[in-house]
Order: sequence, then C-alpha cells, then structure tokens
Amino acid sequence: MTRIPPDLHFEDTARAAGYAHIAGVDEVGRGPLAGPVMACAVILDPAQIPPGLGDSKAISAKRRDALFDLIPNVAIVGYGSASVEEIEILNILAASQLAMTRALADLAQPADFALIDGNRMPPNMPCPGQTIVKGDTKSLSIAAASIMAKVWRDRLMVGLAQQHPGYGWARNAGYPTAEHLEGLKCHGVTLHHRRTFGPVHKMLWQDKIRGE
Repeated sequence: MTRIPPDLHFEDTARAAGYAHIAGVDEVGRGPLAGPVMACAVILDPAQIPPGLGDSKAISAKRRDALFDLIPNVAIVGYGSASVEEIEILNILAASQLAMTRALADLAQPADFALIDGNRMPPNMPCPGQTIVKGDTKSLSIAAASIMAKVWRDRLMVGLAQQHPGYGWARNAGYPTAEHLEGLKCHGVTLHHRRTFGPVHKMLWQDKIRGE
C-alpha cells in the first residue's frame, strides 16, 4: 500500500476559515522511562516548505538532522518541555499537554490556530485548534513539529548519556529497551528516571523491601 505523504490540506482549510498563522504541534517522549517530555510548534511558510519534509518516522535520521537545522531558517519554531518532576506530579498525559502549550507560547509570532497531533486538545490553549490523529502523517506543519521535537529530545538524551553511561540513552533515548532495563539493574535509578513508571517504580519498591 502506497503511503500518502503529509500535505497542507489542514493548514489550507484553516487559512480559508480566516486564520493566518497556523501552527502544527507535536510532542515526543511519552513512553521513555527517563528524561523530559518535549514538544515543538511550527508555523510553516507555504512558500518555503523545506525539501524532503515528511513524516518523521518515514525519513532517515540523517534527513531528520538536516531538517532540524533547516526548518528554523524558513519557519517559526516554538519549544516547550515538561520536566521529570512535572511528569511525576501531573502524570504523563498532562505533562505532554503542558509541553505543547509551552511550545505554542514560545512562538515569536503567536499562532491564531493550532493543529495538534493526537485526539486530545490540551487545556489552556492560547488559540483555537484542531486535533488530528496521526497528524504527523497528514499535516506538514505537524510533521515539521514532530521532527523538531524528536531531534531536540534525542540530542538532549545523548548529552545525558555522557553524564550517565550504562543505560544506552544515546541509542534508546530513554525508552525501555533491554539495554536500558539492564542498565537499571546494574546501575540503579538516576535523577532523570521517572519514578512512577512501571519498571522504575518496581525497582525502587524492591530496593525498599530489601532495605527493610
């Protein structure tokens, strides 16, 4: 089955309704056991769509890196994140939505309409919006936001991996791979781990029992 690439259909529809600055918004990092959840908002210029822009999952890491450097030169980009502490306090869904609204708030040109990846509209949105399930495969603005958020977070995790070797974060970005789980067993829980997430919580509970 041929994959249909993302396009500007949703953006054009919003523009036809009178909106001028339409941002695509996506987050990354809901599933990992470590690190923050991070989001980006991107307002594309229809006259300057970066060549090769598409679904972040369907393009190579090399192409994502190139687009990460190119997109801010031809589009308006906002960045937002929610820390491990905020994830623990709020829960991962609320923290993800917080990161999205922070990304929108960070835009140098405020958006007057937002295309949100997923099926839940974040509360306290600064503008009207629309949710789009699998939006990164349908909307070029969301695809751009997905690329920006993924590469931004991946690079952060590479930096954290240098501070905390043994978990493979440079390769797994904090997701619960076999390598990461083995690192937890060998090296324990760091300040960057999400203590309410299953494998980490279980390890802390087992350590508590052994210490009693």
